[in-house]
Amino acid sequence: MLSRPNTALSLIHMQIMWSRLIAVVEEQAQTLVRTAFSTSVREAGDLSAGVFDRDGNMLAQAVTGTPGHVNSMAAAVKHFLDAFPLKTMKPGDHYITNDPWLTCGHLHDLTVVSPTFLNGEPVGLFASTVHVVDIGGLGMGPDGRQVFEEGLAIPLMPLAREGQMNEDLMRIVRANVREPLQVEGDVYALAACNDEGSRRLVEMMEEFGIANLDRLGAHIIETSRRATVEAIGRLRPGKYRNTVIMDGYDRPLTLA
Repeated sequence: MLSRPNTALSLIHMQIMWSRLIAVVEEQAQTLVRTAFSTSVREAGDLSAGVFDRDGNMLAQAVTGTPGHVNSMAAAVKHFLDAFPLKTMKPGDHYITNDPWLTCGHLHDLTVVSPTFLNGEPVGLFASTVHVVDIGGLGMGPDGRQVFEEGLAIPLMPLAREGQMNEDLMRIVRANVREPLQVEGDVYALAACNDEGSRRLVEMMEEFGIANLDRLGAHIIETSRRATVEAIGRLRPGKYRNTVIMDGYDRPLTLA
């Protein structure tokens, strides 16, 4: 345990704790892979996992998963906190949505956010996202003209309160999807992986003797910001162009 402030908050120990935090979220993601029911999660890795400070800022993300989920999930947690302030959360709470305007890109992406407590006080949050195999509606594909045709929309709402699952919500989910067992299993996997992340985070904080993530989080955010600014500063002035080729109905489409 680190007891002296000048040692615990040194740059070396900050980097050690930062690396440990990344290991925590990687175990969170691997737990999600091992407990999920859908092959889209277990084999394709269509998921993301991360840990956030009490203000909803992402501090670490798992290597396992897809960047597309991580980027949108990083902004989603603040929406959860707007709807459910941290001071109202309790141990065992989980919150869920698939609102594409608040979290990932379409209704197939479910996001679950869960608070972490140390000695009865909230110290952070874990979030995870998976692409489920079905969410009802017209199914996979671009045929839907409105979001209502894409499937079941789940607004920001509690998935569990103090460890008790929202069974009414789960009945609605099962009744609206073509693969109820797989989708339900993935929802439970999201909650389980967040719980595992919370457990590992508490172990880490107790091991390093820190009561909160404030100083570590500030170090992570400022170091990341500085590295980004320096990288941008190394770019030569000029115009940069790129193209992306994607599948189309009759021929590939080029986005310039």
